[in-house]
Amino acid sequence: MSKKSKPDVSRRGFMKGAAAGSAVVGFNIPLSARPARAFKIGLIGCGGRGSGAAGNAIQAAKTQGDTATIHAVADLFKDRAERARRTHKIPKERTFVGFDAFKKLLDLDLDYVILATPPHFRPEHFDSAVSAGKNVFTEKPVAVDAPGIRRFLAAGEKAKKNGISVAAGTQRRHQKQYIECQKRIADGAIGQIVNGRCYWNMGGLWTREKAKGWSDTEWQIRNWLYFTWLSGDHITEQHVHNLDVINWFIGSHPIKARGMGGRQVRTGKDVYGNIFDHFATELIYANPQGSGYPDIRVTSMCRQIVSCWNDVSEFVVGTKGSSNCRANIWGPNEWTWSGKQQNPYVQEHMDLQASIKEDKGSLNEAENVAHSTMTAILSRTSCYTGRDVTWDAIMKSDEHWGPEKFVGEGGNNDFSRYTFDGAVAIPPVPQVGKPM
Repeated sequence: MSKKSKPDVSRRGFMKGAAAGSAVVGFNIPLSARPARAFKIGLIGCGGRGSGAAGNAIQAAKTQGDTATIHAVADLFKDRAERARRTHKIPKERTFVGFDAFKKLLDLDLDYVILATPPHFRPEHFDSAVSAGKNVFTEKPVAVDAPGIRRFLAAGEKAKKNGISVAAGTQRRHQKQYIECQKRIADGAIGQIVNGRCYWNMGGLWTREKAKGWSDTEWQIRNWLYFTWLSGDHITEQHVHNLDVINWFIGSHPIKARGMGGRQVRTGKDVYGNIFDHFATELIYANPQGSGYPDIRVTSMCRQIVSCWNDVSEFVVGTKGSSNCRANIWGPNEWTWSGKQQNPYVQEHMDLQASIKEDKGSLNEAENVAHSTMTAILSRTSCYTGRDVTWDAIMKSDEHWGPEKFVGEGGNNDFSRYTFDGAVAIPPVPQVGKPM
């Protein structure tokens, strides 16, 4: 049996012109004015986040006077697929297992699919779902490297052209207090943003030791948080939430990153793979007033080490005030959030379902979540190398994270090559100051 540790901290616990495209504020159609809908949903990835998202989707439909069922499930591992099958009372003929399980699920008649596998697989799954004409809820992050980001962005454009709705698991964009705060700042409540900070500093998360009978590939995928090729490292897998808020409030992505990081406490490769346990990055954003004005600087930190100070937050400072991006604005236009809001993990599905009912693909968050994921990859690359890294350079990068035996022509993952057989060595820990 594998050993699963208990997390010591719970894991989930362009200015004005861009605001309409950045925040989800619509779809508030009175329930009495809309016919009820019975959503059939396919779940790809039946682990903790997939199971949670499935429950959120069902609750979202119920809240809006609709119904939703998990119609089919797909997972790499039989035990997880079977658990989801029993939970949602799905017949065996709609329960799929293996590296090609997602393809079989996408052949079914579904209203939308939930993509909740480790992020390494997201570009392939998203591209395939859009090509199959499926609306999508995609968990974040959406890739672990630049080739994956480019593929995801291309699929997002295809979805937009074909009227396919896409929602992402960057739930703060669906949270009323964040939305209201962003609107006020976009309208000038704190003036021009000049700097900011964002943190995801916490203790540890779960781990899975290698069990008897598991191949290298199976263990790494089951312990996916700790391998850059699968998770993108925790700066990408987790801190992407905070980076997404900063991009949203500033109204663009950074143009450069310069950072540092390392692996000080979690050093055992047989448990913690090859990822870092701390990062600190200065993100540099172009000033929207033009090149003659100072750049906007944002301090980004993330850490997963126990018995340290913890902080999960965002903050921006402007020429006329400051804000914690969610509940308060300080300065001449002082404001404090008050009101009720839905659980954001439910709200994101409510917004997707409302968009699907409109049948126009009016909600498409593909570019936003891809740019926020790329912001994390940009930061990670600077921290891994100890060098300044620009947005333009990283977007053109052909660096691919993953076992070479799984890579096909063009640098994309080739799922016909994926197998649990054979050795897959633990990738080396990146050495700062040395070529990767």
